[in-house]
Amino acid sequence: TSVRIMLMHRPLLLLVALVGSTSAFVTSPAKNTAFLGLRMTTEDSTTAAAPAKKQEDADMTDTLPVPVSFDEMVRQGSTAMADAYESGITRQMLRVLLPRDPMAGALGQYFESDADIDTADLMLAPPDETWQGGIMQLYRACAPTCLELLRQFTARNKAENGGVPPRMVEDRSMDESGVDGIGLWMTQATNAADDVSCFVQPSQETVPSIESIANQAGGRLVALVNPQWRNVDDALDSASREDTMFGNLASFLGGKGNSLKRLDDLGFENVYTLEGYVCKGGNIRLIKRFDTDWGVYAENDSATDFIKVGTSVVRPTYQDCDKMLDDKGISLKYARDIGLAPKL
Repeated sequence: TSVRIMLMHRPLLLLVALVGSTSAFVTSPAKNTAFLGLRMTTEDSTTAAAPAKKQEDADMTDTLPVPVSFDEMVRQGSTAMADAYESGITRQMLRVLLPRDPMAGALGQYFESDADIDTADLMLAPPDETWQGGIMQLYRACAPTCLELLRQFTARNKAENGGVPPRMVEDRSMDESGVDGIGLWMTQATNAADDVSCFVQPSQETVPSIESIANQAGGRLVALVNPQWRNVDDALDSASREDTMFGNLASFLGGKGNSLKRLDDLGFENVYTLEGYVCKGGNIRLIKRFDTDWGVYAENDSATDFIKVGTSVVRPTYQDCDKMLDDKGISLKYARDIGLAPKL
């Protein structure tokens, strides 16, 4: 933020930067790429097979419910991973909600403990700024979520691996500071061709490591769970998507356009997205698989289920969701709470 403000008030700095070599604007590789390598398979020396055909055009949007529990979300996410993999998508991105203690929102609470995923007493929460422990607390919730996704995804190959579940290995070496909330889970199955690599909360600085793993993996699955860059663009992100000198400058200053282009070149696709925020005072959920449109749901007033309010081919904006609620006659939550509007 300080860099952007300085450029706004110091146009001469921008002029000097543009006159200089554009090579300064190219994202440099991460300093530490000494993470654990992938095991070799007999297929690694050959070119990966052509991507399988996409699924049929059948729209599954109407049959994709919003999960209300951690177990439901993991089942839904791992199923999307498996379906996408069988469709030839071996480079996947997922955005999920995270398990959180139901008492996390208690006012005046000085310390928020980590959620225990082995209990049913959990809530699913968006990975936003309300988490008291910041990015490391998010990591402590995201890492076990990623582990559960991998366990259920790899379970489909258990018979082929002699009924033996794969070994799970966590690698934090790419998080040089130890506090950036980045990690890598890798499965080691009986058959190395079934190994999976899953990055937890990768940042733009992690892209060189992702490229290295993806190039080693061949046809094996490489996944990114809850990347730290936002799903929507600000002005700097939009500018960084341009293949111009200004675009290179925007990428150098933190715009994600160059990083996303490098991931696109590797073939990464969004296969499962479950997001949430507040609209009209109530919880909204956005959900999408790789083979569906976006579904928009509003939480009922008893907080037991979600009611579908609309769909969208492109990711709906806040204003789109607000209009969907209006079209359904859903008013502000406080008005419903005090009896000025019908309950949802």
